[in-house]
Amino acid sequence: MKVEESVKSKEKATTIFAGGCFWCMEPPFDAEPGVLETIVGYTGGSTEIPTYKQVSAGCNGHAESIRINYDPAIVSYDRLLEVFWKNIDPLNADGQFFDRGSQYRSAIFYHTDEQKKLAEMSKKRIEEGGSLPG
Repeated sequence: MKVEESVKSKEKATTIFAGGCFWCMEPPFDAEPGVLETIVGYTGGSTEIPTYKQVSAGCNGHAESIRINYDPAIVSYDRLLEVFWKNIDPLNADGQFFDRGSQYRSAIFYHTDEQKKLAEMSKKRIEEGGSLPG
């Protein structure tokens, strides 16, 4: 888990991405300037406080995910989307790479209307066979 103090601003924004094993998703975001912190966990399911055993069994709908706290004055949400898409296989609906099952599915959990709009636009570009900016 990376923890970095922002020197440009005190602003903080949050997003959550699921993309297979959360341990594999963390390093690319930790390396990104402006990412203040990444926290692994589970989201998108029906259990209020899921355990690793429950999630790994694939029985409660949760996906392994990472919460990313970032400074939007340093790194844009578009850039975080770009990192996300480069680290998953968007054509694989039943997990990622060697990780199989719904708990390893890819998903974007937005926190604002602007994040939703940008995430949907980036997904549409991927579905149309285009590339992301950058």
